[in-house]
Parts: sequence; C-alpha cells; structure tokens
Amino acid sequence: MTLYFPRRKFVLYGSATFATSLLLKACKSSQTTTPTVSSSGEGFKIAIALPGMITDKAWNQSGYEGLNLAKQKLGAEIAYLEQVAQADQTEALIDFARKGYNVVFAHGGQFDAAIEQVAPQFPNTFFVGVNGNNKGENIASLRIDHLQGSYLCGIISAAITKSNKLAYIAGQEFPATQEELRGFNLGAKSVKPNIKITSTFLGDWNDVAKAKSATLALISSGTDVIYQWLDSASPAVLQAASDKGIYAFGNTKDQLDVAPKAVLTSAVKRLDIAIAYLAELAKQKQLKGQIYNIGLERKDILYLGKFGAAVTETVKQNIFKVQQEIVDKKIIFENCQEAGKDTRCVKKA
Repeated sequence: MTLYFPRRKFVLYGSATFATSLLLKACKSSQTTTPTVSSSGEGFKIAIALPGMITDKAWNQSGYEGLNLAKQKLGAEIAYLEQVAQADQTEALIDFARKGYNVVFAHGGQFDAAIEQVAPQFPNTFFVGVNGNNKGENIASLRIDHLQGSYLCGIISAAITKSNKLAYIAGQEFPATQEELRGFNLGAKSVKPNIKITSTFLGDWNDVAKAKSATLALISSGTDVIYQWLDSASPAVLQAASDKGIYAFGNTKDQLDVAPKAVLTSAVKRLDIAIAYLAELAKQKQLKGQIYNIGLERKDILYLGKFGAAVTETVKQNIFKVQQEIVDKKIIFENCQEAGKDTRCVKKA
C-alpha cells in the first residue's frame, strides 16, 4: 500500500492510520512536490529527495528506481519526495530525519549545502549525497566516475565529427558536470588535439524550451556532436539533433530509442544498483563517512549503452580496448593542475 501526503503535512501525519491516510489522499494539495511513503514493515527506513520528476527517464527516475530496488532487496520502508526546489532542500531532509529514516539520499550535488546544515542535527540518520562532495560522521557521497564514461564518448565524438566542433550541455555547473566535461574534452583531444569543445550550462535540468534553443544555437554555429546531461529536457536535445542531422549522446539511461538516428551511444549510470548497494551497507551498519567512487570497473553500474548505426565496428573495438585499459589501470586519471585549477589528467602506464 502506498500513502500520499502533501509535503507540509508529511511530518505531522506520517504515521497516520489507514483511514486518515485515505482522507489525506482525497484532500491532497495541488503542489507538485508530494512525498510518497511505502511500507513493508521491516523496520529499516530509506528516503530520497529528488530535484526533478520520477518519470523523467533520466537522473531522477534512476534515483527512484534505486529506492525501489533497495525496498525489494532489503524489505525496507521507503519514502520519496520529487521536484524539491533548492529553497526547500533543507526542509525536505529535516522532514525525513524527524520521521526516523535510517538513511536519506539527496539525489544531486546541489543538495550538498543542505546536507552539511542538516546532518549534525540528526546523528542517528545517515545522509548520502548522490553526486555529492561531502563526508563526515553521518555523511557519505556516492559518486559515479562521470569522467571515465565521458572520456570514451569523447573518443567516439572525435571519430564521428566532420566540423571538429563539439558541445557539452548540462543543467548546472558543479563538480560532477565539470568532471564529465573534462572527460569528454580529454577523450576527444586524445584523438584530435585541436578539436573545439563548447560548454553550456542552462541553469535548469528540465526546461525543454531552453534546452532546444541552446541546441539549435550550437548547431547553427557548426557543432555536429553534442554530449548532454539533462533530466526531462534531454529528449529535446536528442530530438533537435536528429531533426538537424547531427549526433548526440544519451546520459544516465540508455537513450538510443529517444532519437535512434542521432544517438551515438549513452553513458549509462545504473544509479539504482549503486543506491541499493549503499542502502545495504547502511542496513548492515557498514556505511562509512566517505566518498564512494564507482567507475568502469563496476560494469553493472557504469557502461556504454547500445550503439547507433553511425558508430562503426572499428570505433567500437577501439572503445572496448580503451575501456579495458582503464579498468586494468593502464590508463589512469590522476589529480593535476591545469591553468591554476585542480582537475584530472590522463596518465598511461
């Protein structure tokens, strides 16, 4: 049974009886951020706060699927809150902590400041920032190594482009997107050192009109391959690329089916498996206050999706070779400084 509560009523009525919950469901407010509680009665409680919609077929849906996979594997009680605006992040995390959730996932690096503020107040709740950069007594971060996946996509881009103009589009600029842009840059320039990469940060992960407009502007300037990381707005980029006869990459989910003529492949990030893994560690009381980095060595979590027709067999075989070299640590991405900034550079063993 799933119970629905308006967000401001969640703290007050989270343990209401079934009859009361039905009344609340019938009177549900019209606001878009609506927590959902699903119970299996096992005593271990997991929650997730999401910046977007669970139906975006991208980042937020993957987080939601991770919550449900954890419920399935661990028999946990779960709750989620979608479309959490930045101004509401602290309140959302406090709501979950006050209700006694053992582990609370905050699904995006934009939650870092809220986690730092809330976690010290609730030492019995473990907070996990997905794409975060925090660690502490009851704070962990789950990081997919976006640089490794985008490095492979950069190599593919360099093999495909005719204009030698590539672009990266993302919702916000923060460490995870900077890392992904860096990998795309390194991969492309490992093939064509003089290739040009333009980056655009829209300030919104879900604004379809803004994503389409930015894509068309890039195409008009000569860009013929685009790597995007958006949520609900990602299909707008992929479809615009298809309409204009250029190429693009899917992200998080395998998005080849969104625009088969345009998508070269997707940087698939199985956040559902990664989230369930950390939730299991939490239940076993083995979750530590550290940053958990997961790369291509976990082939069930980070990998390239189905390839589009434009990717030749020769390019595929080269990608498989490079991927294995990364796993075998023959290609290493080590910390370095470039133009006075901390970043990562390629080192070959």
